[in-house]
Amino acid sequence: MTAGHDELMHEIASLRRLPVSALRERYLELFGEETTSRNKDYLFKRIAFRVQEKKYGSLSRAARDRAKKLAEKAPTRRRPPKGASESLPPPHQRDQRLPPVGSTLTRIHNGTEHQITVLDEGFEHDGKRYKSLSQVARAITGTRWNGYLFFGLTKKKAKK
Repeated sequence: MTAGHDELMHEIASLRRLPVSALRERYLELFGEETTSRNKDYLFKRIAFRVQEKKYGSLSRAARDRAKKLAEKAPTRRRPPKGASESLPPPHQRDQRLPPVGSTLTRIHNGTEHQITVLDEGFEHDGKRYKSLSQVARAITGTRWNGYLFFGLTKKKAKK
């Protein structure tokens, strides 16, 4: 094995440790377009293949022809490519329980008032950003909570 091969294997192994957000950025660098996927395994495989392809070259002509033949018999795509149709609803709808972006949620816990700002993607509390209300609730309490319940955005079901 060569030093170049070892470096490549190290780079691919380091991809496994990246969060999805970093994999999406790496995908953009390598493919020149954003991905609609948030599936970590899928992104890892695509990026690892592309990194190897850049180092060692693409598939042979015969392999590409065989893949084309197999693709003709494969089921069609279930989701159109990004931007194919502007009439489709967005893939991820904002939860209806959330107040509008820019709103402030207030919760008093152990005598301390906590204010959380609702962002377009996530929440801000004490200068830190969080992806979910549950993460904010855990940062405040130190225990696991349903964020919507902790901030009073949903009601507990009545016992029967």
